[in-house]
Amino acid sequence: MKALLLSLMAISSAASAALVEKTVEYKEGDVTLEGFHVYDDAVKGKRPAVLVIHQWTGLTDYEKARSRQLAELGYNVFAADIYGKGIRPVPPAAGQEAGKYKGDRKLYRARLNAGLEQLKKDGLTDTSKIAAIGYCFGGTGVLELARSGADLVGVVSFHGALDAADGMKAEKGSVKTKVLACHGADDPFVPVPQVQAFEEEMRESGADWQLIAYGGAVHGFTQKMAGDDNSKGAAYNEKADKRSWEAMKAFFAEIFGK
Repeated sequence: MKALLLSLMAISSAASAALVEKTVEYKEGDVTLEGFHVYDDAVKGKRPAVLVIHQWTGLTDYEKARSRQLAELGYNVFAADIYGKGIRPVPPAAGQEAGKYKGDRKLYRARLNAGLEQLKKDGLTDTSKIAAIGYCFGGTGVLELARSGADLVGVVSFHGALDAADGMKAEKGSVKTKVLACHGADDPFVPVPQVQAFEEEMRESGADWQLIAYGGAVHGFTQKMAGDDNSKGAAYNEKADKRSWEAMKAFFAEIFGK
C-alpha cells in the first residue's frame, strides 16, 4: 500500500511539473529590451543556465521553442533581445538591422552582456555554470562573448559567421570559455578562408575550441523556416540539426558535469 501511495505521489508530481515562462523587460543604457525567461519548476534550487541569442529577425518563436527545449533538459534559460523591444524585422530589413551590430561589435557586445547580466542575477542561476548558444546572427554573437573574455563556461555557435571585427580578434589568453562552433560545410556565407581564419584565431588565442562541419549543410541548417533548397544558400538539414543538438548536449555534459 505504501509503495502504491509513493508511486501515485510520483506520478502526481510529474503531472504537475510544468515549464514556467515569462517575458522580461530589461535595459542596456537607455534602451528597453524584451527577453524571454523559461525554466522547469520540477527542478529545485539553482541550476546551470543558458543564454540564447537570436537570429537576424530578432527574438521570435523559434528561439522561444529552443529555449523551452533547453528548459526541459533542466536548465534556467534566458533568450536575450539584441535589437530592442518591438524591433522584430523581416528580410530585407532584418539584414540592415543585423548589420548595425555586426558593423559595431562594441555595441553588439554591450547588448550581449546586458542579456548575460540579466541571466546571472536570476535567483535560479548557478553563476558558476552559465553557457551561451546562438543561431546565425546569434552564433556570431556568442563568439563575440568568447572573444571578449566573458565569464562563461561554454559557448555554442550554430551556423554563425566566424569572422572577427578588425582589431577585435581574440588575443592570447583572452578566451576564458570553451568554444563549440557547429558549421555547415557548404555554407556560402561562411567561406573556407573565413573558417581558416577562425581556426587560426582560436589556435593563437590558446582557446579550448571545437569546430564541427556538417557535410551537405548550408547556412541556417537548424531552421525549418529556411526551406529545403540548398541553392539559396540557407536551408534546413534534418541530419545536421539533430547532430548539432546532440553535439551541444554532449558539450554541456562536459562543461556542466552531471
